[in-house]
Formats: sequence, C-alpha cells, structure tokens
Amino acid sequence: MAGGITDTGELYSPYVGLVYMFNLIVGTGALTMPKAFATAGWLVSLVLLMFLGFMSYMTTTFVVEAMAAANAQLRWKRMEKRKEDDEDEDSSSGVSDSDVLLQDGYERAETRPILSVQRRGSPNIFEITERVEMGQMASMFFNKVGVNLFYFCIIIYLYGDLAIYAAAVPVSLMQVTCSATGNHSCSVGDGTKYNDTDKCWGPIRRIDAYRLYLAAFTLLLGPFTFFNVQKTKYLQIMTSLMRWIAFILMIILALIRISRGQAEGHPSMAQLSGIRNLFGVCVYSFMCQHSLPSLITPISKKKHVNKLVLLDYILILAFYSLLSFTAIYCFRNDTLMDMYTLNFTNCEIINVAFIRYFLGLFPVFTISTNFPIIAVTLRNNWKTLFHREGGTYPWVVDRIVFPAITLIPPVLVAFCTHDLESLVGITGAYAGNGIQYLIPAFLVYCSRKDTQLVFGSGTVNKHLSPFRHTFWIVFVLIWGFSCFVFVTANIVLSESKL
Repeated sequence: MAGGITDTGELYSPYVGLVYMFNLIVGTGALTMPKAFATAGWLVSLVLLMFLGFMSYMTTTFVVEAMAAANAQLRWKRMEKRKEDDEDEDSSSGVSDSDVLLQDGYERAETRPILSVQRRGSPNIFEITERVEMGQMASMFFNKVGVNLFYFCIIIYLYGDLAIYAAAVPVSLMQVTCSATGNHSCSVGDGTKYNDTDKCWGPIRRIDAYRLYLAAFTLLLGPFTFFNVQKTKYLQIMTSLMRWIAFILMIILALIRISRGQAEGHPSMAQLSGIRNLFGVCVYSFMCQHSLPSLITPISKKKHVNKLVLLDYILILAFYSLLSFTAIYCFRNDTLMDMYTLNFTNCEIINVAFIRYFLGLFPVFTISTNFPIIAVTLRNNWKTLFHREGGTYPWVVDRIVFPAITLIPPVLVAFCTHDLESLVGITGAYAGNGIQYLIPAFLVYCSRKDTQLVFGSGTVNKHLSPFRHTFWIVFVLIWGFSCFVFVTANIVLSESKL
C-alpha cells in the first residue's frame, strides 16, 4: 500500500483486468449486505446502493487520472534529468528534481519554472506503464500534512478490516459448532435467537466459545504479522473459486426456496434508522480505490479502461441487488444474520450436510488467507508513516513494536464485540469514506493543478476522467464531508435514545 514505483509485472488483457477488479470488489463485505438491506428497507437500500456505486465509479476514474498524471511526472523528471546531464555534466546543483518531486509536489511545482516541453502535447507521456501506489501519489501531489492524513486514513481503514476479519472467523466457528451439538443441531438459521450467555458445550457459554476461537485464530495467524508473507497465485485462484461457488450457491438456494412458495421475507420499503449501517456496508462493499494501481497498470490496452470499469460497476451493482433481494424475500428480517452464509446452515434450507458446512465455514477459509496480508500491509504503512530519510529502526522497534501495534488493537476490538454489521458500517462510514471519496478527489485536484504548472495549461491527460469539470470534485468533497457529519450525528442520536 505504501510502496513506491514498482515493475508493472506480467501484462494481461482488459477483460482479465475486469475480472480481477470484479473479484476484488465483491468480497466479504457483500456477506453483510443482505442484513443491511433488511434493516434499511428495500427501496432506500436500492437507491443508496445505486448512488454509492455511481460515486465509487466516479472516484475510481479520478484515481486512474491521477495515476496517469503521476506517470507523466516521472517521465518528465527523467527527461529533464537526462537533459541536464547532457548539457551540463559539471553542474553542482544541490537538490535534484527526484528529491523534490517525491517530497512536496506543490513546493516543487511552485518554485521550478514551467518548461516548454516540445512533447508535452503527446498523449504517450500520460501512458500508465509504471505502478504508482496511492501512498506514492500522495507523496508526489500532497504536502506533508496531506501525506500524514492519507496514512492516518488508510491505517484506520486497515485496522477496521482486521477487526472485521478477527471477529468474522470466530463468529462463524461459534455459530456452526455450537449449533451442531446437542438439541440445537441445524438450528443456526431457523430464527432462534441466542444470547452470548447461552450454553454451547456443557459449561462453556457461546461467548466463551467465541473468545476461545478468537484466541486460537490470533495464535495461528497473528505470528504472520511479524514476518513477510505474500499471497500466491494459487491461493488467489483457490479463494476466488470458493467465493464464487458460495455466492452462486446462496443465490440459487434462495431462488429455489422462493419459487417453491417457502419465502418468509416481507421487507419494508424504508426504515431510516438502518441507513447508517447500510451506508457503511455499501461503501465497504464498493472499495477498490486503494488497489487500483496494482489492477490497472498491468492491463495491456488502456484506451477504453473507463468504459470497462463502468461495465464492472454495472455488473457488481446487479450482483449485489440479486444477492440482497433474494435474501430479504427468502428470509424474515429477524432471521437474517450478520454473516449471510450462516442462514444456509439450517437443515430446512438445505439438507446436504456438506453444503451446510461449506457455506457456514466459508468465511473461515477465505478470511484466514487474507488476514496475514492485510496485517503485513498495515505494519508496512506504520513503518512508512514514521520513516525519516536515511534513518533506520532499531531491531526491537522494527520486529516487535510495529507488528504488536498492528495486531493487538483489532484483536481487542474483536474481543469486546462481534457485531459484524456495526464493525463493517463504522469502518466503511469513516475510514472507507475517506479512502473512497475524499482522497481520490484531492488527488485528482492536486494532480491537475500540478500538471498544468509543469506542462502548461494546454496539456491534456489522455486518461482524463469523464467527470472532468471541477464541479464533480467539489460535489464529491461536499458529499464526503456531509457523510462524516451525518454518520456521527446518527450515532450520537442513537446513543442518546438509549
């Protein structure tokens, strides 16, 4: 997340890139969407889902434009460096363009003269051939305050991610194993309401089982935070395959139940009290902006990249709608669970034991493979945030302190609560709001200003967003800040009623 310029890697076709983006966006967050739909009402949910999908698409095009501007800056920097070396080999300039470019974009742009580059009208200078991560773009286009705010936002988001993952696995294990014993066999999704103090196995309560599973999860996967770990190609293929089998199974099973006249759901049109969580869930479920450099850069032909991204969003919107509508009409609102897969562990829904356990334990397999990668990403962001040029960390700080501050907070949050809907809602509504709306809007604004100062006002970015008018940037910023106020006010009012 915080890395610099890296190799593009093996190229793939635009349609393969479309599939990769689809797989990235449609993740675990989608499993909490049916419950959020049920609590907010189907009409409100559909309208908000479509609007937030549109907003996410807009900011995705902002990030693509900023990536192209960053590539142009890097090319221009190398061209000027070669030009200076050729013309004045004996120059004793104290500061290079390279140093200033990566330290403070505005300071560089304002103090260096605008050069008349003959090739500045060429669209090739804006070709996206080098992977520039969001942290690197923040360093290029933001001042130091902006860079620190960026890392603060991404770190909070990753903490929320880890807390959700740390809670989701023990919840799934608790629900499946506690309901598979005694008189509760096959009763996870039958509408029975369990308290945390209810018995699980003998004297062990459900909350005790949850915390035992959380401890085991932490002990098994926590140590990976102290080392480097990379997701392999085959692990990606396996988890993607399992995810799609699970999603398709749930949609088919719900449709079969509805077609047989066994549907129990009677969703309301609107319940304003559920909008806060729905907003957070939708933002979380459309999140891809932080990974766009890794997805877009290897695409071989980027001429119609914005149209392909739009197609992806339309498909994802249709998929989310299908999953959520089949869920809210198949199950009663009070029986829909935070983790939708658990609704299919009831014998009345599916009498094949293997499918019940596969869906019930599905989050365990997929989340367990993602947790170490997210943890290492968060740890590296902490290191980058406090890194000073030329400095190194003591061994204890590097190998113990940073991994510890990465692992302990999300585990403590998961120990205190396993309310997945609220965890996803709060993570998406706050940190997700910043990453999906505010940061892309500021990135594209600053990159446009920087490009005009360096290349001149006549230069046109070949990957310019379709939303090129400044109105759209202002609209996104107003929307993003309004969401902060709305969500905070909603939380305060909800707590005051209690």
